[in-house]
Amino acid sequence: MSIPRNAGGNLIMPSPEVNLDICTGCGDCVNFCPTGAVAIVNGKASVVKPDACTYCTECEALCPSGAIRCPFEIILVQQKDKKK
Repeated sequence: MSIPRNAGGNLIMPSPEVNLDICTGCGDCVNFCPTGAVAIVNGKASVVKPDACTYCTECEALCPSGAIRCPFEIILVQQKDKKK
């Protein structure tokens, strides 16, 4: 699996996706986003600062309508000890 990068070689990080058809614009995601990455735009949730998103997935977990989806998986790996 390759890691997506932009033309400058920087990592392209995914951001939460909002299904505008089912978003009610309640603002719960905005109120709980620790980085201010989410805002209400035209009555619907929107990731307005994707670079600020830390992928905590709080928005997905607390969205009452299930409109927010975090299309990524965080995998933790244990680093092997280096022999001296």
